[in-house]
Amino acid sequence: MQLLRDFSHYLSLQRGLSSNTVEAYTRDVRHLLEFISSEPCLREDDQPADDPWMRVNIADVSPADIQAFLANLHDLGLTRASQARCVAALKSFFRYLLSEGHISADPTLLLESPKAERLLPDVLSVDEIDAMIAALPSEKEETCRNRAIIEMLYGSGLRVSELCDLRISHISIRDGMAIIEGKGAKQRLVPISPGAIEAIEEYLNQRRLGPIQPGEDDILFLNRRGRRLTRVMIFYIIRQLADLAGICKKVSPHTLRHSFATHLLEGGANLRAIQQLLGHESIATTEIYVHLDSTQLRRQLLLHHPLYRTQKSKAPKS
Repeated sequence: MQLLRDFSHYLSLQRGLSSNTVEAYTRDVRHLLEFISSEPCLREDDQPADDPWMRVNIADVSPADIQAFLANLHDLGLTRASQARCVAALKSFFRYLLSEGHISADPTLLLESPKAERLLPDVLSVDEIDAMIAALPSEKEETCRNRAIIEMLYGSGLRVSELCDLRISHISIRDGMAIIEGKGAKQRLVPISPGAIEAIEEYLNQRRLGPIQPGEDDILFLNRRGRRLTRVMIFYIIRQLADLAGICKKVSPHTLRHSFATHLLEGGANLRAIQQLLGHESIATTEIYVHLDSTQLRRQLLLHHPLYRTQKSKAPKS
């Protein structure tokens, strides 16, 4: 559908959204059109056999249609965060159609987004992160690369997508800094830890000996075939190392980013500085770490304050 392609270009070129966001928004709109045209929604292959939405008249889409679609997503068990993203995608789509004159009224005008759940993320201790690095098998060729990956995720707080797209030309070994391209193609400057610098230098020496596919010359992290690592591959690497280290928590690349921010806050770092390092557009996103840190502070209070210890000792035994 040409409108969907035009919408995708609008999100990318005019709004400057990341490729992942553009893909997610476009997919959400396609699912709405499939739902309205009575096609199965959220199929596993994620690719329609034809163009069922050609039977949909965009101007006839009503608020009731959209509410029914969102109710269906809720019944399918999508998280609040996914539902909120879908609402944002639909609002963007119909505002775009309105601005281009394809519709005369916006059916999402009164649509409210579900409040996202503020769940405290799992955080690794320094000992657990050290255990993951120690679990790297010394005999494997990719060990140098994987150590550098962990050092960058935890030492600089990168998102997994930022790690995949990290360029050699954006890294200054001498200054210990890197230019990171985050969401919406926004760039920020982040420090690189001495451990990460050492790991990157060792990996670069090894990287020169392997194959490098055309167009990937400047991409830092490559697979054995010389292509950039995918998000899925990095998830697999981190999960495997956590298992080897005997960590029972649910660990992902984002866990290392959460740990980076939490450990900074525990060490006394300013929340605004953490916001800049993480590349959060809003300070409200960063504030979740305040709640996390408060939980840990309360635990320390209960364990070590004399008054609380006294009350605990006086508690009746069962």
